This record gives sequence, structure tokens and C-alpha cells, in this order.
Amino acid sequence: MAKKVVATLQKGAGKDYTKVIKTVRSEKTGAYIFSEEIVPNSEVQAYLNKK
Repeated sequence: MAKKVVATLQKGAGKDYTKVIKTVRSEKTGAYIFSEEIVPNSEVQAYLNKK
């Protein structure tokens, strides 16, 4: 599935977006989980700084 997303982002207007993978700690179990989201290039730092 991830290969399709990456291939789609490499064409045309997809270059304006970045797939961001952030490690987040689950409040329920305390384990780490990965949060994936596709955000515009201009908002990557804001997404990473968001708690």
C-alpha cells in the first residue's frame, strides 16, 4: 500500500505534499505507535511540532 502512495506523490502536483511519519506514545498503553499523514510541504514543521 505504501508503494502506491509514494508512486502517486512523485507525479504532478504530488510533489507539493510530504508523507510524514511521527512516533507518538499511546496514553492508554504507554506503547509507541506510528502516526502517518500526508501534509503540504509548507506545514511539515507545524505538524511535527504539534503535540
